[in-house]
Amino acid sequence: MNTEKVEGKFDQVAGKIKQRVGEAVGSQKLANAGAAEQIKGAAKETWGHAKDAANAVNDDSQARAHVEGESFKARAEQKAHDVRESVTSTAQNVKDKVNEKLDNIKQKHQN
Repeated sequence: MNTEKVEGKFDQVAGKIKQRVGEAVGSQKLANAGAAEQIKGAAKETWGHAKDAANAVNDDSQARAHVEGESFKARAEQKAHDVRESVTSTAQNVKDKVNEKLDNIKQKHQN
């Protein structure tokens, strides 16, 4: 719970007390001040709640970005590995075919 929520609750309670005292002693000014303090407290509490929600969304977004970043990194590393395997396999196949052709040429000219 953040300070705005706590302060808001406190202001609401204090405002309620002021309002009741003002009504009990017949002071419209004190009763109105109490009502205004309750409204101020409700606004503070709501602002604190909004900040909590924004922080929760932010925390969740950062956690998801980290997980997605790790997942992206793993996929990128796997893709790089796959490309290296494909390139080296292709090079090996080309070498084998070239050597086979060269061996055929050598055999034709040795006989």
